[in-house]
Amino acid sequence: MVTDPRPRNITKRAEYDRSEKLGSLALPSENRLHELALGIESAMASDIKRKVQACCNEFLGEAARCFNVPRPPVRVLDARPLRVYESGLSELFGDYQLNNGFIRVWMRTAVQKRVTAFGTFLNTLCHEFCHHLDILRLGLPCTFHTRGFYGRTAVLYHHSRGTPLHPLIWRRIPHDRWQIDWAQMRRLRIRTD
Repeated sequence: MVTDPRPRNITKRAEYDRSEKLGSLALPSENRLHELALGIESAMASDIKRKVQACCNEFLGEAARCFNVPRPPVRVLDARPLRVYESGLSELFGDYQLNNGFIRVWMRTAVQKRVTAFGTFLNTLCHEFCHHLDILRLGLPCTFHTRGFYGRTAVLYHHSRGTPLHPLIWRRIPHDRWQIDWAQMRRLRIRTD
């Protein structure tokens, strides 16, 4: 995970900085999102796309209710799009359409067409929902990928997954960007678990 570069435009920079500072979400006390996430996991094991779609709709409906925003429409698609570049490949796991608040998530890997790992799929769904929250609840129309955005996504994901939240460890990379330091996070997890 890599952040977007900090914008040069003053207005967008202020929005970016605000997103950067908001690293958490006020979560509901009940475990309903966790129960619905388990439903998504079960539907994915069945390998039936319409079941996964229905469970994602339920999950997003409850998430929208918890945060008092309209439920975003969601569409579950088959194999992820694969883009080939001279320097390598990239896969699209999900997206959020700013113009209509529509979420798309892909449930199969791009190359082998296997069902995506549940954790990856749920993280993508939470990530796209956080874009929705940025716009409708936090008033952040550009919904940048900042360290704060990834922090909010992690909070929602771990709450929904029922797993402990570990702090994200970042390292600066060129062009005024940040990247998660997975090696440091693994070392920290080993020491704390």
